[in-house]
Amino acid sequence: METAATVAVIIFVIIAGTFLIHRLNAQHDERIGAFRYSDTLPGIGRRTRKSPRATAPKKGPPADATRREHREGSR
Repeated sequence: METAATVAVIIFVIIAGTFLIHRLNAQHDERIGAFRYSDTLPGIGRRTRKSPRATAPKKGPPADATRREHREGSR
């Protein structure tokens, strides 16, 4: 008799947990659906890919050369 009651309580807790998780997911989906991620703020535009930082070549020696010189000079 005790075993049957324990099994029934465990099954009930599993069903209640499943229902609770289902409801929380539904609430979360509603919140995400209400929020518009694609709208931009007024006055703020997206950056273009043709920025000067992306196309400007690096000036100075490569990082490997300065590290190599530093290592050779320390011997």
